[in-house]
Amino acid sequence: MVGRIPAVIELTEEEERDLRAVLRTPSVPHERSMRAGIVLRAAEGASNTEIARAMRVSLQTVGLWRRNFSERRLAGLETAPRSGRPRAISDDEVQRVLAKTLESPPDGSTHWSVRRLAAETGISSSTVHRIWRDHKLKPHQVRAFKFSKDPQLTEKVIDVVGLYLDPPKGAIVLSVDEKTQIQALDRTQPTLPIKRGKAARMTHDYKRNGTTSLYAALEIATGEVTGSCYPQHTHKEFVAFLNQLVRAYPRRPLHVVLDNSSTHSTPEVTRWLERHSRVHFHFTPTSASWMNMVEIWFSILTKQQVRRGVYHDVPELIAAIEHFIDGYNQRAQPFVWTKTADQVLAKAVQKQDTSETLH
Repeated sequence: MVGRIPAVIELTEEEERDLRAVLRTPSVPHERSMRAGIVLRAAEGASNTEIARAMRVSLQTVGLWRRNFSERRLAGLETAPRSGRPRAISDDEVQRVLAKTLESPPDGSTHWSVRRLAAETGISSSTVHRIWRDHKLKPHQVRAFKFSKDPQLTEKVIDVVGLYLDPPKGAIVLSVDEKTQIQALDRTQPTLPIKRGKAARMTHDYKRNGTTSLYAALEIATGEVTGSCYPQHTHKEFVAFLNQLVRAYPRRPLHVVLDNSSTHSTPEVTRWLERHSRVHFHFTPTSASWMNMVEIWFSILTKQQVRRGVYHDVPELIAAIEHFIDGYNQRAQPFVWTKTADQVLAKAVQKQDTSETLH
């Protein structure tokens, strides 16, 4: 069966200017800016598949708005009127709600709730909620961020991503880091097992029975993990773990990806590197340890073993971690890095609007 051939999009200067104005206007609903973006990418020659992947929408969505624009031009990007009662709020009132949402409430709270903003503006809660939804506003949510200020950001990103996407032939690439202060927690009452219709249950309170620090190396090509637990995490433990890795991977060059922890660059570690010329360190940028792929495995370890475990002492915790590593390696698969260095850098150095509030 032959599929529908996508419509060829050619824009007039006025149409392109109007569509780009939609993308630059923050108050434009997300759906409308999405449609404008589809048409602009189509006019640049992108296929429906490329547009869908880049904008994270379905192929059907791309085909619909591409076809609508081809048939009706800019009018084809408007939402068809729905049956039922028309919206009983003007564009000026919508703008007033949006402006208030972006301001700090006068009562000292950090952000607006639907009900408080509705009372402030005299508009119903459902209408405020709809405006927020249409304009992708979520005052109740906040996300943490920190952009790297590493002066060698570009060089380090290119270096690390290059190892992931195109590792040196004949060499082993390892992602290495330590998970410190893993607690051996014992619950005050026995855990109740899962039952039909009931989740497993644990007491909220616990007893601390000590901690251990885990050094781990994720082999990029296979996904297998080498790990060892230590009572501390100083350069001595790090050097001991490096010696373990050298024994585990004899003769072949080792390229080690690691973060900028002070224990990774002490004089003792530098001297160790000078004695082991086949080992090469590759540091992630500062504030970008998420580029170290072993962090993914640490998350798996926490969710599948540490968080819900019950340990009466540190040796029991260490034995559980070692048992988990052995089982994990039997089913290990490599994680697949998909972002190019250019894509990572575009995200890492993007400019963000920040609060101008003085403290």
